[in-house]
Amino acid sequence: MSFKKYTIAENYKSVYYFLKNQKFSENFITNLRKNMGFIKVNGEVTNIRKALKHGDILEIEDSPNKKTSIMYCILPLNIVYEDEDYLLVYKESNLSCMPTKAHYDLNLAGAICYYMKDKSTNFVLRMINRLDKDTAGIIVVAKNSIAQKDIGKINKTYTAICNGIIDKKLEIDKKIETISVNGINKIKRIISNTGKDAKTYVSPIYYSKKENLSLVEVNIEHGRTHQIRVHLASIGHPLLGDSIYGNNSPLINHTALICNKLSFFHPYKKKYLYFSIPYPKDFQNVINIINSK
Repeated sequence: MSFKKYTIAENYKSVYYFLKNQKFSENFITNLRKNMGFIKVNGEVTNIRKALKHGDILEIEDSPNKKTSIMYCILPLNIVYEDEDYLLVYKESNLSCMPTKAHYDLNLAGAICYYMKDKSTNFVLRMINRLDKDTAGIIVVAKNSIAQKDIGKINKTYTAICNGIIDKKLEIDKKIETISVNGINKIKRIISNTGKDAKTYVSPIYYSKKENLSLVEVNIEHGRTHQIRVHLASIGHPLLGDSIYGNNSPLINHTALICNKLSFFHPYKKKYLYFSIPYPKDFQNVINIINSK
């Protein structure tokens, strides 16, 4: 078991009231309550009803939830960063984040669970962000419930290669809707006034008139499924290789999109952490074509 320690700064009627004050979920608190030994005050095992006073040391099991039970995938993980609370990994394109019918035994979730099986006997998978199967980039995983609760906003920057020439900054503010048929969501999303708010900010890096392609940096608000792909396609600049909102390309066999920069404030190290990864080879090859004279 792994415990998080708290030095109590004021009196509380019970451990329960302290946890609620710290914005722990009822599910988390219920799991603490069900298991003897998950709560300690001043080194002694106690329960959720224990009163707390100024100066007490409270220790709680940081991951009391039931272990994630999905099929392990024995895949090498490209680890960007790791400490006792967070794991950052690079996800390649053409790899699903979570198990699906088509990717039940080949997905990032199964690979992470396999990697963590000897590090945490009660590991619960908590991906803070996710990416489309076609999109490469950095994924943040919280190793325990408390780390998941305490992490703030994840700042993500994407790089994309799109069709057509983009030579100035753009702001795309269009609502995105998910269409369901018989209760099952269709893969393709649409622009619709009845959809959910979404904003995308596009900044040009460089472009090639000869190839009719642009390399752009993208930041988003809201993070809707396929947001960048839908928005750029809606203004006539579908991403290169995007078979859903554009067309396949002989230059690259997947959507040319990567989340290559990411930062967040580490709640325990009390500082911002910044991460940047190089472009994958196939992505860099297209960049070289765009930038060739």
